[in-house]
Amino acid sequence: MEADVVSDLKRDYINRLLVERKRIDGRSPDELRHVEVQTGVVTSASGSARVRWGATEVMVGVMVEQGTPFPDTPDRGVLVTNAELIPMASPHFEPGPPRPESIELARVVDRGIREAQTIDLSKMCVTPKEKVYLTYVDMHVLDYGGNLFDAGLLGAMMALNTATVPAKRFGNGEDFPLPVRHYPISITSVKVQSGLLVDPNLDEERVAETRLTVTTDENGDVRAMQKGLAGKLTFEEVQSIIQASQRCGAELRKRLGLGVR
Repeated sequence: MEADVVSDLKRDYINRLLVERKRIDGRSPDELRHVEVQTGVVTSASGSARVRWGATEVMVGVMVEQGTPFPDTPDRGVLVTNAELIPMASPHFEPGPPRPESIELARVVDRGIREAQTIDLSKMCVTPKEKVYLTYVDMHVLDYGGNLFDAGLLGAMMALNTATVPAKRFGNGEDFPLPVRHYPISITSVKVQSGLLVDPNLDEERVAETRLTVTTDENGDVRAMQKGLAGKLTFEEVQSIIQASQRCGAELRKRLGLGVR
């Protein structure tokens, strides 16, 4: 009961601020939080990155191994994405089997990478039907301050972009950079009673009516979308969210040097 009262009070406060185009952390409704990225933070990984996105912190490691291909793609490498929500990141995360939140995070990030055709999997084949490279993307949430989707995909993208395929270890010639050809970035927006908020912090997430994550590539093309929560969005609101995702995605890519020609 007490938690419900606090949520109602916070919801009213967030809505009152939004009427004046303000937010509880001082941002404008369409402004991202501060983003910091470090790469090469795990020396034992094929590629790695640490992302601080506002109060959210995510570590992503990429491991490239050799294995057998799937029967329906005998001449293409394999991509596997996992996410772990460790209890120290939030009192809401519990130890044990994967929870729906971690499964959803892994699926949204995986879809963004896969639908953007980020990796040229045809170049990850060693011997058709027998040997291919398997790319594992493992996300570990270190601190949860809202909007895991965008931090997770950015961390995955930065880790993939700096990863090396250890071909020499498997007797397949010289090592080579992971064949990354596209640079997806997702931007998540939520709807509250008074309007739309880009990149919600934890408080804004908790009072949101609905959520939409839009993944775009370096050309601004929409590659994936994921809706969450039970609320509805109008066509105009979806258009506004897509435009915000294109703009914010372009800003992040330029700052980080991802796919800039």
